[in-house]
Amino acid sequence: MSLLNNINRRRFLGYGACAAMGTNTFMNTLVNLMSTNALAGEQARSTNADDYKALVCILQAGGNDSFNMLAPKGDTEYAQYSATRGGIDRNAGGIALIQDNIIELSNVSGDQGRRLGVNPGMQALADLYETGDLAFIANVGTLIKPIANIDEYRNNSSLRPPGLFSHSDQQEQWQTSIASSRQEALGWGGKVADMLNQLNTDQLISMNISLSGKNLFQSGQNVVEYTINNSSLGGVGFESYPTWWREFNLMNTLRENTVKNLAGDVYNNIFKETMGGLTKQTLEVQERFATALQSAGDFTTEFPNNRFASNLEQIARVISINEALNVKRQIFFVSIGGWDNHNEVITTQQNNLTTVSTGIAAFVNAIKEVGLADKVTTFTVSDFARTLSSNGRGSDHAWGGNTMVAGGAVNGKKVYGSYPDLHLDGNPLNTDGRGRLIPTTSVDALFAELAIWFGVPKSRLGEVFPNLHEFYSISSSNNPIGFLPNGVPAISG
Repeated sequence: MSLLNNINRRRFLGYGACAAMGTNTFMNTLVNLMSTNALAGEQARSTNADDYKALVCILQAGGNDSFNMLAPKGDTEYAQYSATRGGIDRNAGGIALIQDNIIELSNVSGDQGRRLGVNPGMQALADLYETGDLAFIANVGTLIKPIANIDEYRNNSSLRPPGLFSHSDQQEQWQTSIASSRQEALGWGGKVADMLNQLNTDQLISMNISLSGKNLFQSGQNVVEYTINNSSLGGVGFESYPTWWREFNLMNTLRENTVKNLAGDVYNNIFKETMGGLTKQTLEVQERFATALQSAGDFTTEFPNNRFASNLEQIARVISINEALNVKRQIFFVSIGGWDNHNEVITTQQNNLTTVSTGIAAFVNAIKEVGLADKVTTFTVSDFARTLSSNGRGSDHAWGGNTMVAGGAVNGKKVYGSYPDLHLDGNPLNTDGRGRLIPTTSVDALFAELAIWFGVPKSRLGEVFPNLHEFYSISSSNNPIGFLPNGVPAISG
């Protein structure tokens, strides 16, 4: 039997995405929009959840130097930090922040007695923290099992995730929440969408929406990402002909009619039949999505004039029309690059953090405008943290680092987890003398808490996070970390 006669729809889409289909705008559109829920054949319906919720994942691609994002402010801990990072003399390779420039955060001392603050580029997020809409989680990373100290790290190699300090491996592990093996095909956001997809009445538009193209995080067995852009209509559609080619829009109309005719034809083999159906559904999804998006109102909140902020503004617009789209759950993804700072980390990172800070703050305020503040939770991820020691003018790939969560549901104005000592000599978490720290909180715990709030029953967390039992008992009445309230299961366990 031939391949084309023995291929199911999902495998066809996989082959199609890998083939040379992306050489023109129309075929790119098919690949980008192929991930509508209807194509997965998921027709289940549920009325168990009558509330709307959204997760927004922000990937800081490249490895954020997060100990210069959340840094010591108090005199004793700052002195330790500054010595480790080589001081503030840039000509001598120092990459410590200037103490007076660190924006101090309140209510973070906890049982460690530390004073902490944020990078001087993060005033907008510092303000959000003080209003209780933002929290930090300290020293998070990919783990197979808890690693108590450097001795366990050295003596038991099976505890170490494969590809530590590698961009590709660590991005994969953060997006899948599976640290024990490589080449995991499904992301945890995709698995959650597979599980909760029945909550959305309209099955044509995917629960997972990306502003940054295809990604592993949103790839599920049945649900993958629906790629949009930050233009007014949102959908990745056809490029218009130049104005001098299209008097009265003739050329565009002609092409649209041609494509619709192509979609309506009946073909005699599964490849052509599937392509025809996909083409037709792509047009329907794009039209429906664009029509709904045109109904979105303007925000009084002003977003900064940069691509990252424009992407977040578009996400806010999509969230604001959730009723028009007939959805109860949505997961968004946006990536921002520029964090692989082996050189000039001080200036480059501060500029990037300003972009992220002002963008997230505007997004949170816009969501407040539409009355959904406690329904939307935003979180940041990155490949890994960076070495505490300088390589001259920057820092290199490391492991455990700090991340953020924001939104009205967040139990904010706190730093969760265990902020580590930052000295090098005798530090039980220092793997190699350069300040590559063993994480003390696993990504599994971080992501499971988000999933619980989103409506995944605790009894089914293992389907999404198979290694979670090493860090959290689902029988616990508490959440894994505590930065979100317990969610109400949106489906049966």
